[in-house]
Amino acid sequence: MTLFSKIFTIWSLIKIAAILTIIFISLFLILMWQANSAAQSAGKNNLYDNIANIPTELENPKRVALVFGCAEKINGRANLYFKYRIEAAHELWKAEKVRGFIVSGDNSRDDYNEPQDMKQALIKKGVPANKIICDYAGLRTMDSVIRVEKIFGISRVILVSQKFHNERAAYIAQHRGIDAIGYNAQNVTGKKTQNREYLARVRMWADENILKTTPKYLGEKETLTF
Repeated sequence: MTLFSKIFTIWSLIKIAAILTIIFISLFLILMWQANSAAQSAGKNNLYDNIANIPTELENPKRVALVFGCAEKINGRANLYFKYRIEAAHELWKAEKVRGFIVSGDNSRDDYNEPQDMKQALIKKGVPANKIICDYAGLRTMDSVIRVEKIFGISRVILVSQKFHNERAAYIAQHRGIDAIGYNAQNVTGKKTQNREYLARVRMWADENILKTTPKYLGEKETLTF
């Protein structure tokens, strides 16, 4: 093979690789747009920033609130995502919009317990301990949403998190046949979280439409006492 032939072959391979890369990036951007649109559509007319705007027919009979977990502190400092979710949950309780709470989060390590942290924070706010159930296997948003029905037998919930998170949870709930509305906690400004959310929505869409993913843990059903 001549030097010219070798150069031509290498150049052809580079062009093919470039074309494939462009195609892959284009498809991924289309998927990202589709996933983002799907989440926004699921949240439209189902998420509320003001408790007073929740229609009476949607709150009665009183639903159970599903509060999504996150770290209480980050690098020793209060995590505003956690703080605002607890405040939103407490507002629902004060307004008598819910009959109880399922606090769902990660407890995969002995030194890390999102559900217990949320429960204690709500108790400090005045919510009775017997109105709070901990779901220790809410490792992902999908797990928390599915487990609320499969494990706790709840098919009508109020999702409690920031709006961007509630939109994704609402999409999962719709696909799983769960009647969900959401109450949006105060948002926190942060580009890093917002950028991660785009990727999380791609995974959400793939889980629900392609992979048909199930929670990592299910286990025995539990009976609510409220």
